[in-house]
Amino acid sequence: MSNAEKIIVVWIEGHVQGVGFRAFVQLEAERLGIRGWVRNRLNGDVEALLAGTTRHVDSLIETCRRGPGEARVVNLMVRMPEADELIDLPVRGFHLLPTI
Repeated sequence: MSNAEKIIVVWIEGHVQGVGFRAFVQLEAERLGIRGWVRNRLNGDVEALLAGTTRHVDSLIETCRRGPGEARVVNLMVRMPEADELIDLPVRGFHLLPTI
């Protein structure tokens, strides 16, 4: 079952902007072979769309709970993506998207 593809959206709250959080997520996603994107939100949160094996996506979620050294994650929510969010899911790779 760990080879099944899992696609989720992760919303991370706390001190997560200005600390290299997006680059941290991108580096780990690329290491794990996860497709998707990460972006800052205008309210100070970070949001990511993750697609990969269940095992790798779950591993990246746990990594996001910790964040890079300067980050302070206070809440992490996981949900299923909406259809319009899947439009930006890349066929390959992991991308930084503009802030929204």
